[in-house]
Amino acid sequence: MDFDYLVRKAMEAKEKAYAPYSGFRVGAAVQTASGRVYTGCNVENSSFGATICAERTAIAKAVSEGESKIVAVAVSSDGENITYPCGICRQVISEFGNDETKVICSNKNGQYKIYEMKDILPHAFAGEDFMTKNKGMNT
Repeated sequence: MDFDYLVRKAMEAKEKAYAPYSGFRVGAAVQTASGRVYTGCNVENSSFGATICAERTAIAKAVSEGESKIVAVAVSSDGENITYPCGICRQVISEFGNDETKVICSNKNGQYKIYEMKDILPHAFAGEDFMTKNKGMNT
């Protein structure tokens, strides 16, 4: 897995961001189990709840192309500090990844840190939790 490549792709995707309200541009690159890489950027909306984050844009592109297993996600922004996925994006990443999915968080200079999903979203709510709870097997 080429982390430098994924960060570069996230930085390139950031250039296409639509962020007229916050001015905070974010890009993401998602690598799937097949090895393909999908990119995305944040797309803001004046009704902020309709805004979609870069990570979810990239994941939606992958899923719409038939991919359902994510092995890595890189995130980049214009910030000096390392940028991390928001809570909603962490949950969506966990839906299509697993505890070992790599999350590469970077800054505008391409400096990055690598995490695993289990480190940035411990005890994630997963589909099997929902199924267990619906079957009345609360433990």
